[in-house]
Amino acid sequence: MPSTRLFSKGQVIIPSAVRAAHQWLPGQDLEVINTPEGVLLRGKRPFPPTELDAVAGMLNYQGPAKTLEEIEEAIARGVAEHYGQR
Repeated sequence: MPSTRLFSKGQVIIPSAVRAAHQWLPGQDLEVINTPEGVLLRGKRPFPPTELDAVAGMLNYQGPAKTLEEIEEAIARGVAEHYGQR
């Protein structure tokens, strides 16, 4: 099990194998969570969690609900137009 040392300014070095396993790069923000078993470090998410109700207002479509088939056809058309395969 990897180990590290607490330095005078409260700093610790996270072993490179642990950083690589979590894909943490220099500058990564980490959340520090105090648990009954010790300290948990978790990569901080770049955006706060959101709920659908909080963002659904950004959708401007006011018509009737589309079927799954209509949605898939629209996606296929968009891909074909984007890649020039009309």
